[in-house]
Amino acid sequence: MGGVRASVSRNMLVPFLNKNKIEAGVDEAGRGCLAGPVVAAAVVFPKGYSHPLLNDSKQLSERKRELLRPEIEKEALAYGVCFVDEKKIDEVNILNASFLAMTGAVQKLKVVPEFLLIDGNRFTSKLQIPFSCEVKGDARFMSIAAASVLAKTHRDEYMKKIASKFPGYKWDQNKGYPTKAHREAIKVIGACRFHRKSFSLLPKL
Repeated sequence: MGGVRASVSRNMLVPFLNKNKIEAGVDEAGRGCLAGPVVAAAVVFPKGYSHPLLNDSKQLSERKRELLRPEIEKEALAYGVCFVDEKKIDEVNILNASFLAMTGAVQKLKVVPEFLLIDGNRFTSKLQIPFSCEVKGDARFMSIAAASVLAKTHRDEYMKKIASKFPGYKWDQNKGYPTKAHREAIKVIGACRFHRKSFSLLPKL
């Protein structure tokens, strides 16, 4: 299905693609990480909702994301967050794990959406709900932007928590992404149970 192709600047996100339907925005965080889960969120906003700070999570500071999270969770008609761990990622691959996380997030919604706005260009699911894949949707649609904020903040919170058990990898700083420091730690310490064994943890020589 085609989506709205509007030019959207900061704080000018499109509220809905289908204004007469209950619509959920869906996004994930952590696909490119070497460790930890992939996390997805789904958000349904009431008609007329807006917030001046709301934007694609990648365009926001950590402080602003943390300010927005309780606001989104309070004001949304419904929201759901789903984690798919590193073992499942290794079992089904990261793309399919992302689809599972998105599906799980939608299934956790307290209201059943009539339409889904999916960030990205691909989605498969057992859900019997019409959807539209929206490239860079988190920078264009309010509900997807909100889902990106929830997915990112919930995942960051989790990575900070497990960082205390494995301080050598500095997950409190890099959140499991393939930074130079993270790769160097893997080189020196080796991988741990939270690492995705199906990923190239170290660059091939």
